[in-house]
Amino acid sequence: MASDNNPMLRDGITGDWIGTFLGHKGAVWQARLSADAAISATAAADFSAKVWDTYTGECLHTLQHAHIVRAIAFPIQANPQVLATGGAEKKLRIFDLSRGGSSTGGGGSNGSSPPLPTPSSGGGENNTDAVTSYEIGAGVHGGTIKSIVWNQDYNIVTTAAEDRKIRWWDLRSRHPVLEYGVDGAIGSCELNSLAVRPNDTGILTVAAGKSVYLFDGLRPGQLLKKIDFGYEVASAAVNSDSGRLVTGSANDTWARVYDLNTNEELEVQKGHHGPIWSISFSPDGKLYGTGSEDGTIKLWKACRDPYGLWR
Repeated sequence: MASDNNPMLRDGITGDWIGTFLGHKGAVWQARLSADAAISATAAADFSAKVWDTYTGECLHTLQHAHIVRAIAFPIQANPQVLATGGAEKKLRIFDLSRGGSSTGGGGSNGSSPPLPTPSSGGGENNTDAVTSYEIGAGVHGGTIKSIVWNQDYNIVTTAAEDRKIRWWDLRSRHPVLEYGVDGAIGSCELNSLAVRPNDTGILTVAAGKSVYLFDGLRPGQLLKKIDFGYEVASAAVNSDSGRLVTGSANDTWARVYDLNTNEELEVQKGHHGPIWSISFSPDGKLYGTGSEDGTIKLWKACRDPYGLWR
């Protein structure tokens, strides 16, 4: 989260600053890059989501909401013209950034993504830029939406909310396919997949209460493993290739690395000065980043080979 309202774009290998997106008037809760990294989107406390050109820094769209926007997601497929948002409105919204009355959802010229369901015209009553949107599952969420994940199946979107429910939604029917209740407050929910593994379906990793839940990335609601800890887990990420799980806690400042198969603690990474609210592996699995309340993001080497600045 960017408490200073200014999300930054940085080099993923060196950490070097590339630019700052200026325009939000409230803390930025989440930021995401499109599959082709040509645009990014931010969710903020100023009741808006913004879409940015990553090359020029220009704000392309401002999507007004009626409350704080906590979560945002692009499709994994190469279709940057569709965006999902959620937050304190308790509404999952799908936006068509192409502004057309009917969204094709095609993944560029190759049409690799299936069509997105045709939205109702003017579905977003508060949307600036006349961007067309529609709501999925009206009235279902019982709490703030904290995370949105676009699945490998283009038609399936996952939400994690403060009502302690993980829900898988079918965009075609606009109804939940399945929901799963967890035992504590949800900290993070991420789809962890590796670019080095072709057709990797990924693992949906949920940190909730004192547990981490690992779901099959392709089969909604299919629990692969639940791991219990002696502390409140605020964030988690897995690397299925190396068999590693990294967690952050709401009660301390350490990142802990575990063996995914035996649950044995292998390392404790110290250096942050605040709780670690976000963890993510790089697409090649050789790095992982931790985002902390201390206002820093730290990159940690997760491989034995030389990598970037690490020798």
